[in-house]
Amino acid sequence: MRTTKFWQFSGLLFISLLLSGCISVPNSIKGNSATPQQDLVRVLSAPQLFMGQESRFGGKVIKVVNSNGKTRLEIAAMPLDEGATPILGAPSIGRIYADVKGFIDPVDFNDQMVTVVGPISGVEKGKIGEAQYSFVVISVTGYQRWHRSQQIISPAPIDPWIWYGPGYGHHRGGYWGPAPWGYNPGPARVQTILTE
Repeated sequence: MRTTKFWQFSGLLFISLLLSGCISVPNSIKGNSATPQQDLVRVLSAPQLFMGQESRFGGKVIKVVNSNGKTRLEIAAMPLDEGATPILGAPSIGRIYADVKGFIDPVDFNDQMVTVVGPISGVEKGKIGEAQYSFVVISVTGYQRWHRSQQIISPAPIDPWIWYGPGYGHHRGGYWGPAPWGYNPGPARVQTILTE
């Protein structure tokens, strides 16, 4: 009875440690609230309900405009993953203006991926091309610029036990045995990811 409870507890502890995760939100964009607003579609449908609420949005920087004491980033927002990283390849869900105190060099941020956190401070009319658009404005308290990098994903190993044979000549029958080094000659994938 005691041994069973020990193993049950050990199993639960192991599973909770395993699921507690390897992904965490960087400190620069954690924010102050436990769950910042991340649903831009909901905010765009009724922005007055979310004024002053802390939010976290991320995506691709479309434009950087500097003025005295502040920089405005126009961001094409994308869905965020569990680590508050924009999901590459996801379609834009809207645009936001992110107002950052101080100077940010446009060379460092144009066409880059970024996540911002801060309270929603309003809505401003603007244009995307010739079309009118209402931009949600965020007063940025923290941001994270992401760097694109590529990683190679090796093909899955082939079946470790394959049939060698039938052989040639007398007493050269085939046999079951391990594949040579578990090697799979299939093509490797190159995947683009975002890192801190």
